[in-house]
Amino acid sequence: MGVKRMSPVRVAIVGGGFSGLSAALDLCKAGFEVTVYERDSDIGGLAGTFELSPGVRVEKFYHHWFTSDVDVLNLIDELGLGHLKRYVASNTGLYYVNSIFRLASPLDLLKFTPIPFLDRVRTGFMALYARRVSDWATLEDISAEDWLIKIGGRKAYDTIWKPLMAGKFGAEAPNVSAVWMWNKLKLRGSSRNNQGGESLVYFGGSFGALTDGIRRSLEEKGVTIKLKTGVRSILTENGRAVGVETEAGAREMADVVLCTAALPQFLDMAPSLPEDYQARCRQVRFLGNSCLVLRLNRSLSSTYWLNVADPSFPFVGIIEHTNLDPKENYEGTHIVYLSKYLPTTEKLFSLPPDEYLEYCIPFIKKIFPEFDRSWVLSHHVWKAHYSQPVITKRYSKLIPDLKTPIESLWLCTMAQIYPEDRGTNYAVRYGRKVAARIIEELASQPAAGSPSEQRLVGNRENVA
Repeated sequence: MGVKRMSPVRVAIVGGGFSGLSAALDLCKAGFEVTVYERDSDIGGLAGTFELSPGVRVEKFYHHWFTSDVDVLNLIDELGLGHLKRYVASNTGLYYVNSIFRLASPLDLLKFTPIPFLDRVRTGFMALYARRVSDWATLEDISAEDWLIKIGGRKAYDTIWKPLMAGKFGAEAPNVSAVWMWNKLKLRGSSRNNQGGESLVYFGGSFGALTDGIRRSLEEKGVTIKLKTGVRSILTENGRAVGVETEAGAREMADVVLCTAALPQFLDMAPSLPEDYQARCRQVRFLGNSCLVLRLNRSLSSTYWLNVADPSFPFVGIIEHTNLDPKENYEGTHIVYLSKYLPTTEKLFSLPPDEYLEYCIPFIKKIFPEFDRSWVLSHHVWKAHYSQPVITKRYSKLIPDLKTPIESLWLCTMAQIYPEDRGTNYAVRYGRKVAARIIEELASQPAAGSPSEQRLVGNRENVA
């Protein structure tokens, strides 16, 4: 008898964000036949980009990396794109009571007179304190509010943190766990330069240049990427995932399905999941995001990231992207993001772009009185329904495992990123983590026999 080559395992990945793309890279290297299904017209997910003008791209939602984001930075090196990493000193500030305060270094904080000197010192040591927490689980029963007051003082909380928390989470702010804030402080504290200031990383050519590099690598390895192809449902037979049905009605079979869509979307795609599993997952609440992107003919300020400590404003931050990546990369114009997290049921979320711009202009003028509507060369509004999971106390009890109760169905979403918070670095980490588990499980199965026993790493040979 001759040598019979077994067919490679077919993997369907729902979602072309960084977790799905990272998983696809590792799965195809292991010999799997991978197809990525992306509803949008391009890959990248929440880190996707758009064209400001021909050949000039920028993120739909503001993005950067910290120097401690080793998972995505290592991936960039693996792709041979390390020369495109840009390390930049960050310039941050705080808008408070009609004034802008520079807060880019510990010295800046010591000069922040709205809070007493002792509280300034305590606030300055918050990042160091957070990095010394050896077990984040000890914070799971504590609210972010109580924890911040304990380590930074009541005045610092009321002045800085309370309005920022309200601006970010709205009515959900009192429910946010100390674990979420601990991770934020730890992350920022670990991305410092020699002068104590914050150091950030960006990518030459935008995040779109990175997803282009990932796409090239995937396609060179035989991965199929289907754009404008949303998935309506995950097909199951006898308790096992067997493929996907697209929104166009096509049924495409697979041996393994990995879903990287938002958790509520996943639950809608897989109604055969056990009821108790669905009920637990649905306890995870989300906020949407409405992000106004302005292209201006002049700069608002020299600040990259301006936190707005005033919950009456419709945005929690003003991010002047061209104070991170030079304006010369955007034909000499200035790119500004105004970000608002909110429930998707709020009227503000559904405002058309022109109305949203007009709504925001008076607030921009309050911070920057010289600003004029004539500065705006163009504007775009991008919306995401599931932009931020609300990290509540004891959140770890709600997180579903990467492996679902349905055989051969796997899940990798931002809701599972914990104790870290969602972001491209952790999307890469968890995408590679779920890929490793899929490979490990399939490699442990019998090498021959029934079709279900032949779901093994694709390039093995069976002598018949």
